[in-house]
Amino acid sequence: MFDIVSVGHLSIDSIFLPDRSMPFVVLGGSVAYASFAVRRLNTNVSVVSTVGGDFPNAYLWWLEQEGINLSGVVKAESAQTTRFELKYRSLSNRKLRLESKAPPITVDDLPKSLKAKTIHIAPIAGEITYEVVKKLRSCAQWLSLDPQGLVRNFDEKGNVTHGSLTDKRILEFIDIYKSSLNEIKATTGMSSLNSAINAVHDYGVETVIVTLGTKGAVLSVEGTVYKIPVCKSEKFVDPTGAGDVFIGGFLAEYIRGEPLLWCACVGSAAASLVVEAAGPTFFGDKSEIYRRAHVPYAQEIKRRRI
Repeated sequence: MFDIVSVGHLSIDSIFLPDRSMPFVVLGGSVAYASFAVRRLNTNVSVVSTVGGDFPNAYLWWLEQEGINLSGVVKAESAQTTRFELKYRSLSNRKLRLESKAPPITVDDLPKSLKAKTIHIAPIAGEITYEVVKKLRSCAQWLSLDPQGLVRNFDEKGNVTHGSLTDKRILEFIDIYKSSLNEIKATTGMSSLNSAINAVHDYGVETVIVTLGTKGAVLSVEGTVYKIPVCKSEKFVDPTGAGDVFIGGFLAEYIRGEPLLWCACVGSAAASLVVEAAGPTFFGDKSEIYRRAHVPYAQEIKRRRI
């Protein structure tokens, strides 16, 4: 029994930042960022993923050194790992391109004895199907979803645009939903934040989180939306993975039964740390995450009905 299991492709990312001519080539994937955050909060976590024969053993060693269980990672030696190129024109504007894609994660790839308090489903390139989500529903007390990889379209050059969520039945299995503003609009087909949040709730999803970049995030539960402030970073180097770290921090506190507003503030605090370095290389420690989280949590968090 794991506390949290993250399901989705690990990747190799080439990140071009505005002030650099050469990219940072680093471990990527939502499951990596989320799992690192979970471990910083002293919660056990496992990853279920498929990678290619080109996936560096050094990355596997790195994940294991962080205490992340990799028993669910399938390495297909004849295949390629999912690779993305991320070009930032500014730190709030990026172009995403898929360079290669690992095999999809199938029901047969799931560990036979998989059990967790929470399973976080985090595809990045359409690698998870309805059948996999249906199977995962029976393996966890709570299911969490970040649909970003299910609403991405790829042209012949790999350039990424947002499309629709083709199988919305997936939402019927979900307890906690997290995405960006553009992604929740793509998921639901709704043009406004409030209508999109309501549409997700209509599928039976109890908790909806929408990250808004430098504007913070919103948390919607039981008909009330709460504005979650951004925690202050000491510097802003690379925004990649901030939303993934947010949900990792949120879930680590959620499974302990902490108040939802506290869970969201911890997510915000964890996200404020990862942006201080390139890639998934800096997460601070538990005490620093909690110190930053206490700042917005001690304030009156604004709320409004939807």
